[in-house]
Amino acid sequence: MKTSLNLRRYLFGILAAGIGFVYGCQENRSGKDYPIRPVPFTSVRLTDNFWAPRIVKNAEVTIPIAFGYCESTGRIKNFEIAGGLDTGKFQTIYPFDDSDVFKIIEGAAYSLQTKPDPKLEAYLDSLIYRIGLAQEEDGYLYTNRTIAEMHGGEGLHPWASKNRWELDSILSHELYNAGHLFEAAVAHYQATGKKNLLDIAVKSADLIDKDFGHNKIKVYPGHQGIEMGLVKLYRATGDRRYLDLGRFFLDIRGPGGQEYNQAHKRVVDQTEATGHSVRAAYMYSGMADIAAIQGDEAYLKAIAEIWEDIVYRKMYITGGIGATGGNEGFAGPYVLPNLTAYCETCASIANIFTNHRLFLLHGRGKYIDILEKTLYNSMLSGVSLSADRFFYPNPLESDGRHERSEWFGCACCPSNIARFVPAIPGYVYASEGRDIYVNLYISNEAEIFSGKKKVNLVQQADFPWDGKVKINVNPARSGNFAIRLRIPGWVMNEAIPGDLYRFDDRTGDSFKISVNGIPVDNTPEDGYVSISRKWSEGDVIELEFPMPVRIVVADERVEEDRDRIAIQRGPVVYCAEWPDNEDMNVLDLVIDRNGPLKTEFIPSLLDGTQVIRARAYPAETDSGGSTLIPAGRTITLIPYALWNNRGPGQMRVWLPVKD
Repeated sequence: MKTSLNLRRYLFGILAAGIGFVYGCQENRSGKDYPIRPVPFTSVRLTDNFWAPRIVKNAEVTIPIAFGYCESTGRIKNFEIAGGLDTGKFQTIYPFDDSDVFKIIEGAAYSLQTKPDPKLEAYLDSLIYRIGLAQEEDGYLYTNRTIAEMHGGEGLHPWASKNRWELDSILSHELYNAGHLFEAAVAHYQATGKKNLLDIAVKSADLIDKDFGHNKIKVYPGHQGIEMGLVKLYRATGDRRYLDLGRFFLDIRGPGGQEYNQAHKRVVDQTEATGHSVRAAYMYSGMADIAAIQGDEAYLKAIAEIWEDIVYRKMYITGGIGATGGNEGFAGPYVLPNLTAYCETCASIANIFTNHRLFLLHGRGKYIDILEKTLYNSMLSGVSLSADRFFYPNPLESDGRHERSEWFGCACCPSNIARFVPAIPGYVYASEGRDIYVNLYISNEAEIFSGKKKVNLVQQADFPWDGKVKINVNPARSGNFAIRLRIPGWVMNEAIPGDLYRFDDRTGDSFKISVNGIPVDNTPEDGYVSISRKWSEGDVIELEFPMPVRIVVADERVEEDRDRIAIQRGPVVYCAEWPDNEDMNVLDLVIDRNGPLKTEFIPSLLDGTQVIRARAYPAETDSGGSTLIPAGRTITLIPYALWNNRGPGQMRVWLPVKD
């Protein structure tokens, strides 16, 4: 009998952390998991003018075009050939192209949970049927090898060995593909109650469990990701083998391997972020998952030290991670070039995963500060306002050579966007026992459980443009519990946790909180103001966060940012871009550090956005090579995430200053 959607949500207790945790109806036998639980994205309906339209566009534009490109580029045909529905050689460039299909299925499943679509659901059933045919009898699913074996080995990708799994520690991506399959399967099961993709995933996981182990094959994944997928599969099925297998893949990693894929040391001995940034953050997220369930202190200690290394020494002001393109990853401490910054979109998403998990472990606002900074800046930069153009790297400066693309040969970023955006509502709230955390300020209606009691929250906010927030609290029955309101670091004169970036001045403006019009104590602890009282239907919380325009300076050891400033308002980082300053060379602008900084909202610009006006000087050079600074001019700055929506051209975040 087909279970109703609401009942399925209750049974599965969907929790959207990362891109959707699942705590299955078979709860962990030990009862251990994250002490703080994210409120499911299916229980939070966004009603704002910023994120809600983007989620709709993701469903109506990004997911359909992503499936379209998977059809036209041969990614889906690979499954058809491997399954005997078609003939030919392997159609695409990379052996991990199967994973793009899985990620888009995952995103489509999330969309189905908030916006039922029978046509999309039927398409997924057809696609899953083809994936099932491509799976070999023993559970192996890797279309490149299956197709090559149909042709006597011809066409096997050079990254893959003649034998299964042998080169996975390097580049074959067999386990990486499987990890994305597992995540997609659990999401689809949540959305539809159907087990067709979950059965494929379980069959694949059972084969991996049979082949790998301490007394069997000891090969770690060259590209991490399966660890998170195995934990989700464990939660959905209650099968402990999958959790143990995720732990196995982490514990056999290092020493003596490549720093590029974080195998140079054992994971518990790593204290610095090195190598490929997406692989790294996926690994840290998997470590956090297993540490939460198993209470592993060594994992927790390693992640804490790595987090400090990233945030204190290796992260961009936009929340982007990964400074160099050669390794698509981290460089040394304070090496943060702007024009050549990599800041892969996938890495920004992975950075959000890691910080959300750390919040669920520790309940500290600093992790949500990083999540918010990344969400509104480097992640959002990865997709256009039209939702059909994408960035792979997200530099902080451009001389005009950068332009969004419709698709990529390596299409991990568009498919990651497709699955991440619909899960954004799952980052707004969390709960711990009877207490409720408010992490992000976005207009929404939510159903949250305080213990066993249902609480309806209605939040009204115009973030990120305005700092006024109103939250209507409507418990089903009056009762005592705490609502913990996150006080963003930028409200507390902190540009970012640590000293890598700091505001140039301190604002004397203070935030305000009231309940039913009566001011309450607003002293934060660990980034939250906790209001504990007996709540009744109709209670109203009001917050007012000041949002002055702030000047940001970098640590002197960041060579490329010396004698430059960045501009921030609320969580949003700004940039100068060519269309708003057409009669000036953006890369020659020198900003007046002491000049006025004014702000206004322009509804007609870039779907409605807040701009900042500043005074700058277009530097010129005389015939003798001396720099001339003519009279000051007013320039316009726009949110960094919105750049390159009007075509390629000059852009800069860190602006040289004239004192």
